[in-house]
Amino acid sequence: MKSLRLAGLAVALAVIFLDQLSKPLMRDYLAGGDVTVAPFFSLVSAWNKGVGFSLLTLQGPLGPYLLSGLALVITAALLIWLFRLDRVTPAVGLGLVIGGALGNVIDRIRLGAVFDFLDVHVGGYHWPAFNLADSALSLGVVLLVLDGLFEGQGKSKTPARPEV
Repeated sequence: MKSLRLAGLAVALAVIFLDQLSKPLMRDYLAGGDVTVAPFFSLVSAWNKGVGFSLLTLQGPLGPYLLSGLALVITAALLIWLFRLDRVTPAVGLGLVIGGALGNVIDRIRLGAVFDFLDVHVGGYHWPAFNLADSALSLGVVLLVLDGLFEGQGKSKTPARPEV
């Protein structure tokens, strides 16, 4: 169990490190303007004052701190969950979610907004710009959902009743 905690925390720290490393590099790289990488993918410079994918944008000087506070409360609950786990898949999933959330909290507190730079688009449709923290968070949620759906396959969720 201790190794699962350490694995989850190591994943979270790796996500935070890579996220915080990538953002200033991309801000510098994109100082000259957006870059089209493929017909469906561009590198852009975008500032997000809301939560993931620009949802729940709070205006005013307290917005970043309120969103950061909410993220920290949720992260605390996820850490408690992580410390109670007995399987690797949800430990990695939680590490990804925790690291992604904290990577964006660091931006909100330091910069007042989150820097996004990955832009996926097809035809006239655009997915909101995102960053490595958002990607890790999304992947972590997918792992948690898949684990929740398939971990119990083949096992009975309720004890079998003896035949009478």
